[in-house]
Amino acid sequence: MSEALRPRRSVLYMPGANERALEKAKGIPADALILDLEDAVAPDAKPEARARVCAAAASGDYGAKEIAIRINGIGTQWHEDDIAAAAAAGPDAIVVPKVNSAEEVAQLIAAFEAAGAPARTKLWAMLETPVAVLNAESIATASDRLTVLVMGTNDLAKELYAEHVPGRAPLLFGLQKCLMAARLAGKVILDGVYNDIKDDEGFRAECVQGKQFGFDGRTLIHPSQVEPCNEVFAPSADEIEHSRKVIAAFDEAQAEGRGVVTVDGRMIENLHVDIARHILAVADAIAALS
Repeated sequence: MSEALRPRRSVLYMPGANERALEKAKGIPADALILDLEDAVAPDAKPEARARVCAAAASGDYGAKEIAIRINGIGTQWHEDDIAAAAAAGPDAIVVPKVNSAEEVAQLIAAFEAAGAPARTKLWAMLETPVAVLNAESIATASDRLTVLVMGTNDLAKELYAEHVPGRAPLLFGLQKCLMAARLAGKVILDGVYNDIKDDEGFRAECVQGKQFGFDGRTLIHPSQVEPCNEVFAPSADEIEHSRKVIAAFDEAQAEGRGVVTVDGRMIENLHVDIARHILAVADAIAALS
């Protein structure tokens, strides 16, 4: 399965210091888990959390879920030990916060290789500062081993002195610029977290906004957010039915030598067929998880 089609509708952060949470995560229907050694772990708990997270990532106990480890960032006192331990554990990905340049991507890839990380372990880069947004294109195209961009919207809002408001107007430029960079580079991109776990309506509205923009999924901070996120970012039954009609009508027209194709009163071109095929491929990839 290609990186672009691997389902990442819901990507749930799990605190690395909490053994019970790591166990509970096995039964949560998230597409992917980020076992966290950064924000969710107090400084004095980081060495113990590192050992616990790496053991969990190497265990093979999480089924079809994609498993990533978020390490502490470049320049922190834990960074090098985190890379060494995560490389040895061999997760699907290592998530690095506050990646600000193509040079830092190259530095991280070199560190992965020096630590013996298996080829299957990819880099996910978090974009969460103004300089990262402005450098998004060069970051996204810096390495084939970088496969996923992750928006760090909380830190970005903090750096901008922006408010968290419905519709996210203060963040739209950054979100859309990073999304364009991801699509230019052929990379997956995940929307940021939603902080109010009791605001179901606001969370769903922001998921819908993210899907409409073109994000592949989003990162989450609580298990209660997983199922609504999965629902929003999966192709709907109507989208799947329409996609099948578009492809069938186009194939029939080609077989009959007709140049004009309409479905439900609308003209169909090659680009609509490409979109329809992508929707069906995503739906098939999601179905393969179950």
